[in-house]
Amino acid sequence: MTLQKKPIRSFVVRQGRMSDRQRSALAELWDQYVIELPEEPFAATDCFDTDQPLTIEIGFGMGDSLVEMASLYPHKNFIGIEVHRPGIGHLLAEASKKNLSNLKVIANDSMVVLNRLKPRQVSCLQIFFPDPWPKRRHHKRRLINTRFLDLVFGCLKTGGVFHVATDWEPYGAEIRGLLDEDGRFEAVAVPGRVETKYERRGLGLGHKVMDIAVKLI
Repeated sequence: MTLQKKPIRSFVVRQGRMSDRQRSALAELWDQYVIELPEEPFAATDCFDTDQPLTIEIGFGMGDSLVEMASLYPHKNFIGIEVHRPGIGHLLAEASKKNLSNLKVIANDSMVVLNRLKPRQVSCLQIFFPDPWPKRRHHKRRLINTRFLDLVFGCLKTGGVFHVATDWEPYGAEIRGLLDEDGRFEAVAVPGRVETKYERRGLGLGHKVMDIAVKLI
């Protein structure tokens, strides 16, 4: 019998302690905000009542910055991809408090989600402060690599933007190098965004924040 190797994950699920508010939000708001991932390729743009440009954020953490962006830009639709249940619960509670109709969540692995998306739907794909996996032996776990860029290419509309922010300079240099070598993208001005909790923590530690943005040619 041949044992199948487990896929390399770019994340570790750390559920942590869940508050009563987060638990209630998961129970009461799941059906309103969470997209159940179908087995077949699907059109994420069909998950909203209003047809607007779609931004997808991978790994929103507790979701405060994503909720703020959805509130600031009501003319855009947003989908957040996250596996951290307390963070999802917190985002659902905040989205409901602000009565947001342009924000949805997919609670699944980002690689699985991007593989299921029908092509050319996304106007902006954003990843803010992904885990840099700083130890050399863990570099294989880094999310952004050539295989991942193939998925980015598949989901973005022509002219769509891929926006990454990191406070780990070696990882930022690696990402910039991958994008510079990929002839499918070209550099663009960095879009505006909301400061995140991880960004504030990095700045407090004296880290330099790098924003990298390219568009699909």
